[in-house]
Amino acid sequence: MSIRESTPAGRAAWSPADVTGARYAERVRAVLDQALSEELPAVRRAAELVADSFATEGIFYVFGSGHSHMFGEEAFYRAGGAARVCPILKPAHMLHEGAVHSTVLERRTGQAESVLDGYRLDGARDVLLIASNSGANPLPVEVAQAAQARGVPLITITSRGYASAIDRPGPRLHDIADVVVDNHCPPGDALVALGPGLPSAGPSSTVVGLALLDAIIVEALGIQLRRGETPEVFMSANMPGAAEHNSESARRLSHLIPHL
Repeated sequence: MSIRESTPAGRAAWSPADVTGARYAERVRAVLDQALSEELPAVRRAAELVADSFATEGIFYVFGSGHSHMFGEEAFYRAGGAARVCPILKPAHMLHEGAVHSTVLERRTGQAESVLDGYRLDGARDVLLIASNSGANPLPVEVAQAAQARGVPLITITSRGYASAIDRPGPRLHDIADVVVDNHCPPGDALVALGPGLPSAGPSSTVVGLALLDAIIVEALGIQLRRGETPEVFMSANMPGAAEHNSESARRLSHLIPHL
């Protein structure tokens, strides 16, 4: 986001006074409101795929590398979240084993099968969501293509604007996914200008993207209810009856979800 884009309307120039938590909250709220409003049709289409998977005893897989691995963790074993969710978690592609190295790996080709190794990904029952803000790095794109080769329906949460701004050959996630949910975040992700010669600050893609992800899951559970099906949902561990409820769900699903 440029300094001009970050300058509030009606003010002639950037000022250090604009760099506040309140300014960030204002900007991220605007992006979130736009995404939740304009992407509701895509959220519903994605949720239909997820609900269809749940109805056939399938699994909703979630993958992202770098910071986007948090999408898998948000959806998995979550209080108030769907039980039939499996994150694809490979430590080398997360952050804790080396953040710089994970960025290098994200740009290498030929790793999709090793990432998917150990996960069932049955095209007849399962669905996959891949989160990638830029949607342009080889790793998420190749994982998407590998999943589609197995017949698995593909959802992506990405930024079309960011993907289109990257001058690099090759497909983008929004070109190949069955359902695209646009997070409406700007190229570079950050929302608040710090001043001439400095990068902008205040990332937006995780805040907005996780809200879209949870909206998909809640919509999928609602679709199940409207079909007369009983959704499988984890409870907060501190709620009455949660231990028994969650243990039973984990017991039934542990053969499908390795991280349980």
